[in-house]
Amino acid sequence: MESLTIGELAARSGVAQSALRFYEREGLIHASRTGGNQRRYDRAELRRVAFIKIAQQVGVSLEEIREALASLPENRTPTKGDWSRLSARWRHRLEERISVLERLRDQLTGCIGCGCLSLQRCKLVNPSDRLAGRGAGPQMVLNPPGD
Repeated sequence: MESLTIGELAARSGVAQSALRFYEREGLIHASRTGGNQRRYDRAELRRVAFIKIAQQVGVSLEEIREALASLPENRTPTKGDWSRLSARWRHRLEERISVLERLRDQLTGCIGCGCLSLQRCKLVNPSDRLAGRGAGPQMVLNPPGD
């Protein structure tokens, strides 16, 4: 099987070499070493790196990614079936992120969610800062009424 240098893996995956070294230290990807102690990656590591990148985009922590990869037999590269099974666990999180982003998009020009940027509207939406009772942060975006 053809192996890749760290530079080739970085170029092909779109992930910085420093991140690849970090992933290796964290046990997320694996490399062999040449006689000159240079890293060599199997081409299959491209799929593992893609898996890591996509999972991170969904908001999955590195610990959860590590657990998912470790759950694969013999620490192998995820297959299409593996991705389907593992990503199903993260679907709800992705749907929540999409919902927050849609609310943010819809309210971005008028209000950041706490009402502080629109004093006129704030008197109607958040009189006397009643949203503070629901918690810290932009409650109209993170936890809108009806959620």
